[in-house]
Amino acid sequence: FAALRRRMSSSFSLAPAPPPLLRSKTTMASTSSSCSSSRCVFVPSPSSKKGLHSFYPKSHPSASMGLLRSSSSSSPFRPRKFSVISSASQTSSSEGASGEEKKERMKRVLSGVQPTGSIHLGNYFGAIQNYVKLQDEHEAFYCVVDLHAITAGGHSPKELEESTRKSAAIYLAAGVSPEKASVFVQSHVAAHSELCWLLNCVSPIGWLEKMIQFKEKARKQGEDVSVGLLDYPVLMAADILLYNADLVPVGEDQRQHLELTRDIAGRFNNLYGGNKWKKRGKNEKSPSGRFRGKDVLIVPEAFTPKSGGRVMSLTDGSAKMSKSNPAEGSRINVLDSPDVIAQKIKRCKTDAIEGMNYDDERPEAKNLLTMYELCTGMSREEVLNECASMRWGEFKPALTEVVVDHLKPIQEKYEEIMNEEGYLDSVLEQGAVRANEVAEKTCADVRDAMGFVHRKSRYM
Repeated sequence: FAALRRRMSSSFSLAPAPPPLLRSKTTMASTSSSCSSSRCVFVPSPSSKKGLHSFYPKSHPSASMGLLRSSSSSSPFRPRKFSVISSASQTSSSEGASGEEKKERMKRVLSGVQPTGSIHLGNYFGAIQNYVKLQDEHEAFYCVVDLHAITAGGHSPKELEESTRKSAAIYLAAGVSPEKASVFVQSHVAAHSELCWLLNCVSPIGWLEKMIQFKEKARKQGEDVSVGLLDYPVLMAADILLYNADLVPVGEDQRQHLELTRDIAGRFNNLYGGNKWKKRGKNEKSPSGRFRGKDVLIVPEAFTPKSGGRVMSLTDGSAKMSKSNPAEGSRINVLDSPDVIAQKIKRCKTDAIEGMNYDDERPEAKNLLTMYELCTGMSREEVLNECASMRWGEFKPALTEVVVDHLKPIQEKYEEIMNEEGYLDSVLEQGAVRANEVAEKTCADVRDAMGFVHRKSRYM
């Protein structure tokens, strides 16, 4: 027995010492966070189940105790780099990732109003009031389209400058916030004019001659009709396409122009987009930073408000309220004084039927009730409960009162904006900078797809 014992001791001394007891997987969970940025050694654990391993950072105390060999050691196990994340970090990281997945890109909206004449209730309820609602949930771009204001020719430079500033101030007075939306003047973004010319070169003239508004005005003006009047739908298409907007608020009378925009964009993409654009630089990014291919221009969806999309004329309930109407009494302007508003409503066209209702066969009654509804925020049922039994002599003063009350805070805010020196100009400059940044990217992609030499610097 003694001899056997000596032989066994001798054989054990020749064999390598058994590996020290490695920590269990459960114990490691508490220290795994220390491995997040360390170089770790991968060591199979004899006490663990098959396929499970233990991970230790080189900086872990166990390494200095001889439990782990360094990477320069003659250990048979090759050290590897691992990024081990603690349970808390992993949770926060996964929550952040899922949050990013759930967080959708804020949709972009674009719209504008011409500065010709004065902004009236039709512009306000049909467009500007919707701007205020949309700015909270969208990346908003709202412009004063001064280039469109000169399409008919013969405009007054002084009036154009004044009305442009007034229109921008009304935007702000009505509730559009410079902190939420980019408010700018169309001519301050050169890409509008440039893209209009580029799109002119792919737009068949027959498409433009079919536009209803051009037909009507060309019939009146004859040979004196300007090229601008024929071409302004292409400028409108450039306005819409420049910002890759998801949504464009338009009136019913502008839907034909949006369809033309869709046709022009489709024709351009067919001529220069897709694989044709991709072949110009395989696996290379376009000037805007996106990969070439697919559509160069993207057409947004139209948005038409359910109520107030078309506020009608005071002199003809079947025609929309318009700046171009020579009769000043046909519209109520946002900046009209209470006396002027009272006078216009008193003289507006009515019918001989007693009582008030929304019947389509009574366009004037329907229009004035709609104005009452919009100014008060009441529903149609509430309006009828209050006004259905009224005669015109009772209803007109009531309508005057709600219109004046609704416009009063806007007019007061407008005066504050116009009297604060430098404020309006700073807002417009800030909006133009942001608009230029977005518009130039689209215009650069269009030039790239058409074969123009890429600009190494931006020319303003």
